[in-house]
Amino acid sequence: MGRIPGWLLVHTITVEAYRGESSTGPFYGPPQQVRCFLDEQTRSVRSPGGETVTSTSTAYTAPGVAAPPLSRVTTASGRVTTVIQDKQRDGRGLRTPDHVEIQLE
Repeated sequence: MGRIPGWLLVHTITVEAYRGESSTGPFYGPPQQVRCFLDEQTRSVRSPGGETVTSTSTAYTAPGVAAPPLSRVTTASGRVTTVIQDKQRDGRGLRTPDHVEIQLE
């Protein structure tokens, strides 16, 4: 099947990749516009540290998008949130759409 179909990517988010801490607080990379399908549904997920946390929405994007944990994301509605984790979903040739799942606080 290959990549997630472009016609599904009807939303746009702005991702500022987390780069670490500075003397004034978190340091982010430049903002990048990312096409996605944004599912605004609350659910429990596991953070990279293993804690159970609440995700308020999930963005599904094309393969290759990077949104490391703690990155800042702004949705089209103006809501600013933080990445819990991003998961590369690669079917390795199976008939599933390859994509990146970005879980948001």
